[in-house]
Amino acid sequence: MNRRFDAIIIGTGQAGPPLAGRLSAAGMTVAIVERHLVGGTCVNTGCKPTKTLVASAYAAHMARRGADFGVVTGPIQIDMTKVHARSTKISADSRASNETWLGGLAGVELIFGQARFLDTHRVAVGDDVLEAPRIFINVGGRALIPDMPGVDDVPLLTNSSLLRMATLPEHLVIIGGSYIGLEFGQIYRRFGSRVTIVEKGPRLIGREDEDVSAAVRDVLDSEGIAIRTGAECIHFAPHAHGVRVGVDCTDGDPEIVASHVLLAVGRVPNTDDLGLDRAGIATDARGYIIVDERLATNVPGIWALGDCNGRGAFTHTSYNDFEITAENLLDGADRKLGDRIPCYALYTDPPLGRVGLSAAQARAAGHRIRVGRRAMTRVGRAVEKDEQAGFMEIVVDADSDLILGGTIFGTGGDEAIHTILDMMANHATATTLRRTMHIHPTVSELIPTIAGELKDG
Repeated sequence: MNRRFDAIIIGTGQAGPPLAGRLSAAGMTVAIVERHLVGGTCVNTGCKPTKTLVASAYAAHMARRGADFGVVTGPIQIDMTKVHARSTKISADSRASNETWLGGLAGVELIFGQARFLDTHRVAVGDDVLEAPRIFINVGGRALIPDMPGVDDVPLLTNSSLLRMATLPEHLVIIGGSYIGLEFGQIYRRFGSRVTIVEKGPRLIGREDEDVSAAVRDVLDSEGIAIRTGAECIHFAPHAHGVRVGVDCTDGDPEIVASHVLLAVGRVPNTDDLGLDRAGIATDARGYIIVDERLATNVPGIWALGDCNGRGAFTHTSYNDFEITAENLLDGADRKLGDRIPCYALYTDPPLGRVGLSAAQARAAGHRIRVGRRAMTRVGRAVEKDEQAGFMEIVVDADSDLILGGTIFGTGGDEAIHTILDMMANHATATTLRRTMHIHPTVSELIPTIAGELKDG
């Protein structure tokens, strides 16, 4: 059956549903197509469930530390069935809320099924052919399964399948020492698993400055997580007790026996089965849809939003893609991807908040910089909470006094970093930040202080 709409949205991640809401409010008819679960990665296999696990792991960690605060507790036990049920419920509730909201939008129809392009304006979903002059792709991504020896010979977990487990791994080996791997590593270590993180590169989270990598590693080391960097030839083989993982590191045992192995080595876009070639939609070598600064593809009337366009891999970048697209299309705006300031967080404990350029990135970009820095041991709120790991840093252009970026690895860092982000968004100088009074006692109050303690970097 052929059906016509004003717009088709493929995928219900963090850009698709709010875009459907804006188009509905503008009086358009919209088909929003989902082949699996409404809400995309964030709701189902990303932010919602993982940060719920982070909260449970933090509760366990603080319970074990009760005596440090004069709180007497008994033996700490983990009920993984309840932990898993709580995580699952929060995801399910969010997903159901999204579905209910979409179902109540005027002119919007939620259609479940696999969408495949027939041409530039038509998409097939089952026996139906949907046609519209505007098509928006918001299909997200999934875990990369690397081409490593033995990868097809053993059972391996991704972030999605690990979240479906309601049991505790005896020894979880994580391949990949970046954001996803580190978060899961600390979570399951705090739940009681032995954890080994295997990273091919010379250090953890290689995209960060070396001092950040070192500080994060110190925290994980202190919690008993084994870390193997420089793993040159990772391979897998069956073992009577699980999986034999070959790491070939420069030191330490060349093999590890794991009860479970988590692959956390990157993501790939969900674009391989959309029939993009039938519409002539261009992709790069990795399968990401190529877009311009306004999220438009090379085909007029087709846009790509969220993880599948390779221009951001976070919930907040996907939602910002929606905002840019909706305002340009409906409000006569001229917003561009280049207008936004890069920002993200790593949700270990303590969290890492990052915005703009790091010191190394600023130098590489040719800036003459000044840097303000303070260890969290000198932040009153961190001392009072006895959570003193980490540091905060601000990077400033020495010539213009404009703020180029900031890093907070410490308690509350994922929230406090927005002080720097908001200043940057308003083109404020370090002097303006230094003169802004903040509330005591907070982590944020030290940001104006380090803005007033800048040294040549």
